[in-house]
Order: sequence, then C-alpha cells, then structure tokens
Amino acid sequence: MIMLGDDFVAYRRLERAFFEAEPVQVAKELLGKLIVRNDSGTTMVAKIVECEAYLGDGDKAAHFNDNKVTQRTKVVYDHGGLAYIYLIYGMYNCFNIVTGKSGEAGAVLIRAAEPIDGIQCMHRNRFGSYELASGNLRNLTNGPGKLCMAMNIDRRFYGEDLVESNELFIAQGEKIEKENIIEAKRVNIDYAQEAADFLYRFYIRDNKFVSKK
Repeated sequence: MIMLGDDFVAYRRLERAFFEAEPVQVAKELLGKLIVRNDSGTTMVAKIVECEAYLGDGDKAAHFNDNKVTQRTKVVYDHGGLAYIYLIYGMYNCFNIVTGKSGEAGAVLIRAAEPIDGIQCMHRNRFGSYELASGNLRNLTNGPGKLCMAMNIDRRFYGEDLVESNELFIAQGEKIEKENIIEAKRVNIDYAQEAADFLYRFYIRDNKFVSKK
C-alpha cells in the first residue's frame, strides 16, 4: 500500500518476468503502464505514453552497442527491471529500464508520460512552485529530462530494482491496443548511421503528452 492523499491505493507492480523480454517488446508493453514515485511520503504517478528501445547488438544508437561495457553501462548487463539513469547535455537525467536476462544488454528509454497523481508536487519540482507553472500541464512531463525533473528521478536511482523498490517502480495501468501504438524513428540520434532509421520509438496515438509526433 502507498499513501496517496488521504487514501491508501494499492498499485500492482510489474513482476521481473515482464522486464526479461527483449527491448522492443518491453517498450511496446510499457505504454499505458504507470511510473510510481514515492518521494518522502508524497506519491507521484504518471502513465507512460512514449518510449524508445535500445539493443546491445547492432544498434549504433545505444551506449552499449556491440556489447560495450563501461562504468556507465554496466547495469544494462544485469537482469531486467533495474533503472539505468544517465545525464545528457551535462544537466538532464534520462530514466531507462533495463530489459532481458543477466548478460543480455538492452534498455528502454522513457521519453514521456501523462501526469496522473501528485501533479502539484510535479509542478513544484519542475517550476519551483505550482503557481509558476501557469497550468501548463502538457509541458510537465512530455520529454525525458522534464519527466525526471518533475518526478524527482536522478542518478541516485542508478541500478534501483524497480521490482522491489518502494521509492520507484512500474505498475499495471491500461492496456494499449496494437492499433493505437505508433512506431516511429527515435529522436536525436542522427549519428547512429543505419540505426537512425530503426522504428524503435513507440507512442500512444493521439496522446497530447507525447514529446514529438
């Protein structure tokens, strides 16, 4: 049970087996699932609406392409369901989820989410106060850096086990039917040669919180 306002709400977290599939499958099935962040007793919840799959072999867009192991990417070779968080542009955190079984490199980047609960707290995290947000709900979590800032997810959670953690986990949400899942090219990976054309970005059709359509 997690405290949400004055009520106790049970979120049914995803089990390990969900994350042990290959990255493309996990990415599609993550759409509609819930990110649950328990931050010092305050609960924030957001529905995943956009994500990208990254593979360990033959994917030049991945940090761990050709199964490259570095201090930053070592968690990707652990078992599925762990958090892989890194910094881009020296200032923005990106929240990824490790996929596959131990030794099988793969991850899914959470690109955007739809705020569900704890929205005032998300506004304060992003803009300093709820009033300064000016009701701009769409802009709150419609990008990987924005999402992490709003939900207070940073590199402290590198390696966090999302199956067991009480601070950050993924829970069941709504099922997104195949016809409502859009497949597209990933964003900002022009350097990745042929991998730049892989249709490994997935988002919910007509959802206004998607970062780029």
